[in-house]
Amino acid sequence: MSPKRLIFLDRDGVINKFPGFGFYVTSWRAFKFLPGALEAIRLLTKNGFEINVVSNQGCVARKLITRKGLELITRKMLGRIERKGGRIRGIFYCMHQASDGCECKKPKITLFKRAIGKRKVDLKSVFFIGDSEEDMIAGKKLGCKTVLVLSGRLRRRDILKLSAKPDFVKKDLWSAARWISQEKS
Repeated sequence: MSPKRLIFLDRDGVINKFPGFGFYVTSWRAFKFLPGALEAIRLLTKNGFEINVVSNQGCVARKLITRKGLELITRKMLGRIERKGGRIRGIFYCMHQASDGCECKKPKITLFKRAIGKRKVDLKSVFFIGDSEEDMIAGKKLGCKTVLVLSGRLRRRDILKLSAKPDFVKKDLWSAARWISQEKS
């Protein structure tokens, strides 16, 4: 059975504070939920959306954190989300560096396809909420609606320079979740 509503989220800059260009979240102590992110995930969950996270985490390939360390951060993140009433169905990480030439690093769409699996999904009804040009390119390649949030890497002035323009722009995940919930309810 396919979900009626599907949303993909990037992680850093969408759910948690973007650590800065060239930096990574490599410990739970460094992981800081953005204001309203937990409430946004709860709202989307309550409104029947299946939420999957798709994120590049090249810090593993760079040996700045182990796979187990990333899994620990993920478990703690999911625990907080669930305690606040939200639910993430799946987490899909690319742990490679760009130089590895993998097939999973965004803006490639392998991880999105893995999340969808064999289900029939109307991609035109799917949202991908991200904070980077790579996210917008991936969403366009996938054929879904793209929402750029301005809580991470990019600012409004950067949009003109993007090769793949977002379909929608919102301040943060909370604003995007409220808007999507109102539009799709």
